[in-house]
This record gives sequence, C-alpha cells and structure tokens, in this order.
Amino acid sequence: MKMPVWIFSLLLALSTAGHAQTAPSDDYIVALVNSEPITHAELQSQIRQVVESRGPQSGPLPPAAELRAAVLERMVVERAQLQLARETGVRVDAAAIDQAEANIAAQNQLDVVQLRANLERRGTTQAAFRRQLRDQLLINRLQEREVETRIKISDTDVEAALAARKEAASDPQNQEVNLGHLFLALPENPSAAALAQAQQQAQKIRDRMQAGESFEALVQEFSAAERSNAGQIGMRRTDRYPPLFINASQALAVGAVSQWVRSDAGLHLLKVLERRVNGLSDTQVQHHARHILLRPDAALTQEQATQQLAAVRQRILAGATSFEAQARALSQDGSAAQGGDLGWAGPGLFVPEFEQVLQRLREKEIAEPLVSRFGVHLIELLERRNVDLTPAQLRERERNLLRTKRADEVFEGWVRDVRGRAFVEVRDPG
Repeated sequence: MKMPVWIFSLLLALSTAGHAQTAPSDDYIVALVNSEPITHAELQSQIRQVVESRGPQSGPLPPAAELRAAVLERMVVERAQLQLARETGVRVDAAAIDQAEANIAAQNQLDVVQLRANLERRGTTQAAFRRQLRDQLLINRLQEREVETRIKISDTDVEAALAARKEAASDPQNQEVNLGHLFLALPENPSAAALAQAQQQAQKIRDRMQAGESFEALVQEFSAAERSNAGQIGMRRTDRYPPLFINASQALAVGAVSQWVRSDAGLHLLKVLERRVNGLSDTQVQHHARHILLRPDAALTQEQATQQLAAVRQRILAGATSFEAQARALSQDGSAAQGGDLGWAGPGLFVPEFEQVLQRLREKEIAEPLVSRFGVHLIELLERRNVDLTPAQLRERERNLLRTKRADEVFEGWVRDVRGRAFVEVRDPG
C-alpha cells in the first residue's frame, strides 16, 4: 500500500532541521488548507529535506518550480489527512510515540538519549521531533482505518487469480527454474571403455547420494562444469535451458535430483533448487534459528546489552560455553527454556531487521548483536531449507497479492477524495 512511511519522514528529520526552527519575521502564508496555514518557512524546510535526503542513485532533481509545486502539494495532502484524523477521533497516546522514537533510535544503532542529542545538534528539538512522530502516526492510523475497511477480496476472486496463474504456468515465458548441475565429461565419440568408466563413476556418485552425501559436496568433488556456488546454473526461464535439462527435471519437486541423462558432451545430474511462475515460487525458504534476547531498561542500557552479548558471542566461538546454556541463563523471552530455540520459521514471522540477518547468515554461524524494536539479539542460524507451499498457503499468498494490488487502487482513490473535499487556497504559486 502506498501509504507515507513514517520512518522515511523521521529519517529526513535526522539530517536537517524541520519546522521546529523559529520562523523568520518576514515569513508569510503560501497556502491554506481548510483555514490552516502552510508557511513559506515550512515549505522551504520540506524542500531542503527532500534535496538533502536524496542518495546518489536518485537521479537529477526536477526544475525548482516543479519541485516546489510537488512538495507543496504533498504538504497540502498530509495537512488535509491530519485534519480528518483529528475530526474523526483518531488518537495517538504517549506510549505509541515513545515506541516509535525507540524504533527510530534502534534502526539508527542509537539509544533514545543519543538520538535526541543528534537531533538537538541538527537544530530539531525533542518536542518538534515527537510532534512529527505523532502526526505521522495519526496519518498512518487514519489510512489503515479508512483504506483497510474498503478492501474486499472474495473467494471467487482468489479462485480466478489461481486459475489465471495456473494457465500462465504452461507458457515457458512465464516459468523460471534454478538447477544445480553435476557434469561428467565424455570425449567425442567415446569408446565403450570410456563410456563404461563414466557410467561406473555416475553410479558411484548416485550411491554416495543415497548414503546421505549432499549433491553440493559431490559437485565440488566430481563435476567437470562450473563448481562455484555448488553448481547452480542460476534462475532463468525454462526456454533458456537445453531441452534435455527441462525434460529431465520438469516433473521433479523442488529439492529432488534427476536420473543421469546423456548429451553429446557427457552425463548430467540435475537438482531442482527453485521454481517460479510469473516471478513467484511455490516454495519458501524457512530458517531454524535460536537467539538470546536482552531488553534494555533503567538498569541495562542498549549499549551495555550489546557489549554483553558481544562478549557472550566470543566465549561461544572460543568453546568456553554453549549457545544453549547462555540462552537459558540470559535470554529474556519465552524461548529461554528451550535454549533460545525459535523452531522453523517462514518469511514474515520475525521483524524485518531480524529476518535480514537470518538471510545472510550461513548455517551454524552466529551474527554480531542485533538491535531491534524488541531489544538486543544474539542470533545463530542452525539450518535452512526450502519447503513446498501447501494449497492453503498458496491461496493465502494469492489473497495477499490481490489485497496489495487492491489496496494501492483504493488508497489512491481515497487520497484524491480527501484532497478534493478540502478547501485549498494557494496564495503563493511560486
């Protein structure tokens, strides 16, 4: 949903002073929104924030007049939404603002005291910053209330979308697959002895796989093709693979390995690593992890918690203690009794910053301490696996995709409606 993200607005506030600064004596009104003024100083402050927040990949700025008009329009729309939120009883209490402030601090690897000090150095007072937080939270809650209630996704909608996706799956242009490849080379026009030797080696590889050795390890030992990245060919459309490869693998589930197939070049063994239709995979990556969580409070600052977990990590890596023992002794959440074990989890179960760490860890690797909205974590990835989505999960995913698409449409219409019902007088078009 294209709702304004309050984190974006607040990170802008970290880089430059907002409308906390005292307006100059020559300030004037550039627009009225239902009799509420937007001043020239406020507009210039917002323009500076936009300019200074742009990264190197943002591209060139539009002409000054066009930029000014776009920023003013955004301010008008936000002001109209804030007024509607207040008129319709949307409220944000101090606890919600406290939590939002703590989230911003954590995402910038700061504690709240450090965040406030940074703001003061940049000319933004704590009171002004908290007003920005309150206003953006008000807008978000209004949008959630107004937009979510207008989105209706029926079972018929889901069934139609699933049928359309199934029909599209028959088109090679819509299918993508990532295959692992183990290759035993043969000379051109091989002799019977050379062919027998290659087949004997192929059977040896198959026997070792059945005994439990991994496909990836056997690729490293035997394959005459590319061995980097465990022989992965990479995600590509099926019509970009040799027909021999697709014929050997198209009936296999994700994670399954084909029979040996022969080409003019040699013998090939293929493993289906991932399959997608229209960019969507029917599998999901799940992580089995454990963690130790410390919650900063009056007796333990965020910095102290981070240092404590960094020291714990070093002791575990040195073999002086175990992760499980430290989790049982220290962790301040419900997983402590299980040695910090969080079980298998699919996408979306953990907060984004936690999932990002899991995605880049190798199995049996322990990350550096992570600060999240819940506290400070020490995370170990135990295992990673691909699992097929159940029919119920496929239906739920399709429902969520439809909801997201519908939400964008509803949101855009709702914003136009709010803007259209507001009385707006632009006094200084620039």
